[in-house]
Amino acid sequence: MVQPRLRARPVTAAVALPFRVGARTLWRVRLRLARVAVSLEQAQAGTVPRLPALGSESDGYLITSLPEERLPDVRAAHPELRPFVRQLYRRNFASLEGSFDDYLAGFSAKSRSTLKRKVRKFGETLDVRAWPSSGDVGEFHRLARSVSAKTYQEKLLGAGLPDGPEALARMRELAARDAMRGWILFLEGKPVSYLYAPAEGPTLIYSHLGYDPDFADLSPGTVLQYEAMRQLFAEGRFALFDFTEGEGQHKRQFGTGAADCVDLLLVRPALRTLAAAYALDRFDAAVALAKRAVKGGPLEKLAARLRR
Repeated sequence: MVQPRLRARPVTAAVALPFRVGARTLWRVRLRLARVAVSLEQAQAGTVPRLPALGSESDGYLITSLPEERLPDVRAAHPELRPFVRQLYRRNFASLEGSFDDYLAGFSAKSRSTLKRKVRKFGETLDVRAWPSSGDVGEFHRLARSVSAKTYQEKLLGAGLPDGPEALARMRELAARDAMRGWILFLEGKPVSYLYAPAEGPTLIYSHLGYDPDFADLSPGTVLQYEAMRQLFAEGRFALFDFTEGEGQHKRQFGTGAADCVDLLLVRPALRTLAAAYALDRFDAAVALAKRAVKGGPLEKLAARLRR
C-alpha cells in the first residue's frame, strides 16, 4: 500500500480543541499537536498514515479523516500513545465526471424538485460571478469577506473566510496556478453568499461557504452550491469535489459518495494532556447522549432555540 509522503518531523502548533454544543463553543483547551490531514484519495484507498517521531515539545497528534477501518492499525502501531476518537463521520464527495444532467439524475425525484424550486424562488436569472475567470481574486476576497463577517460560522465558531494580507496572498498564489475557484451570488447587486474552494491536483476542496442570514429564507448557500456544481461540470477541469471532514445535510445532498472516517487524538500519557483529552472525550459523549435523548421529542424545539 502506498504511504502518504509526510515531513520527517511534523509541524507542531497550539491547537484549540473546542467543548462544543451545536454551533456554540463553551470553552477551549489548548494542546501542542502535530496535525496530520488525510486526503480524500487516501481516505478512499484506506491508507494508513505513517507518523514520524514527535518532537519533545509536542503533546501528540491530531489525525483528521483517518479511514475508520484503519483505526485499530494506528492504535496498534503506537502503543505508547493514548487514543481518543473526536468524531466519526462520512466524508462526502462528489464525482465531477459526466454531465450535470447525469449528476442530477442521481438525486431522488424529491431532492431534484426541491433544488430546482429553491433556484426558481431566488430568481429567474441567477447573478453569480466566478473567480479567477472574473479577474483579480482580491475582489472576490473583499466581497466574500463582507458576507463571511455576517455568518454564524464566523461569529460563533471563528471559522469564517480568513482575512488579512497573508490569506489574500495565498489565494492569489493559488489563482495564479489555476488551483482555486471562488463564487459570489448576488441579489439586486448585493453579495449574499460565497463559496471558496482551493484545489489539490484534480480535487476541489470545500473550504468555506457562507451566506447573509438576512436572506436565509431564500437558501442562498444551497442555490450557490447548485450553480457552482453546474459550472464545474461544464468546465470539466476537476474530477472531484471534496466536502471534507464532518457531516451535514448540505454535504449529503450534493455528494455522490462518502468514505467512513474518524478524527483521532493520539496523545502522550502526561497528566495534563490526559486530563484534557479525557475531559473532551467525556464531554463529547455527554453531548451525544443528550442529542439522542431530545431528538424527535418535546425538548428538540427547546434545544434548537438554545443553539441560536
